[in-house]
Amino acid sequence: MKEVFTYDDLLLVPQYSDIRSREEVSIETDLDDRIHLTIPVIASPMDTVSEEDTAVSMGYAGGVAVIHRYNSIEEQTGIIASIISAEEDCLVGAAIGVTGDYLERALALYAAEVDFICLDVAHGHSILMKEALETLRKKLPEDLHIMAGNVATVEGFNDLADWGANSIRCNIGGGSICTTRIQTGHGVPGLQTILDCARSDRNAKIIADGGLKNSGDIVKALAAGADAVMLGSLLAGTSESPGRLFRSATGELRKEYRGMASAEAQMAWRGKVSSLEGVAHSVPFRGSLYTILEDLERGIRSGLSYSGARSIKELQAKAQWIRQTGASQVESSAHIKVR
Repeated sequence: MKEVFTYDDLLLVPQYSDIRSREEVSIETDLDDRIHLTIPVIASPMDTVSEEDTAVSMGYAGGVAVIHRYNSIEEQTGIIASIISAEEDCLVGAAIGVTGDYLERALALYAAEVDFICLDVAHGHSILMKEALETLRKKLPEDLHIMAGNVATVEGFNDLADWGANSIRCNIGGGSICTTRIQTGHGVPGLQTILDCARSDRNAKIIADGGLKNSGDIVKALAAGADAVMLGSLLAGTSESPGRLFRSATGELRKEYRGMASAEAQMAWRGKVSSLEGVAHSVPFRGSLYTILEDLERGIRSGLSYSGARSIKELQAKAQWIRQTGASQVESSAHIKVR
């Protein structure tokens, strides 16, 4: 039986570095010839993460947001139009499903001048994804970037690439408010998924999606082979996120954050519950999204410098891994004892 690892199981080994400043480190990445990100961060298509304000701030910071699909076609294209009017150079993606109005929605989003479309389903390695990708490739321009997922295996990654995906969201069940592994017993630890998918000989880009708790996890995902990461909870508690801001019973400011497979999200979206593979929760209010992204950027740049790498590709080539014991994981965290 194969031994598999997630982010807390492994560490990158520090190496000799001739880097004198983090400013020498580039964390730029390309999803294709047109979609260039100066930070390798994508905001997740969730109704408590990605709408207009998040997308504009993400674009300003050098990342990109994917506008969620839990609304009408008119509402979603309206959000896209507002983003483009607010910031003409802002990159923005938009999510669609693989059944129902997915083709009509995709055509409308293309007409609204979205930069890429994201086929957004929990289990992307399926006949429905195959049929949707093949249909979209026939109906939409060849140069339109299509992101798809999610998958947990290199076989799934290869199939989605062969069916027409340009970039692929990798990880199933690892998100902070996702319960897929609990409900279904299926999944692969997040870092292992990236390590496995990086073995592919296909040209599709790898998007590490889910289970990323901090900038250190992001560095590990990039080192393992990801071209970019997709974040939800790390961005959900910001001023720009669309979740409701409220004060808890203890007086703490918090914002709503919910999985799109939670009962609450499904009822709000379609008035019924078909599966329970997510939960609704809240996260502490964290202020400006731009400040959060600045903190993540500093951490990622520092991470590359510890491996003596000036780019993501160089990090991937130089990365050296070791496994942590349980005691090592404790030592790796802040562990001061308060008396």
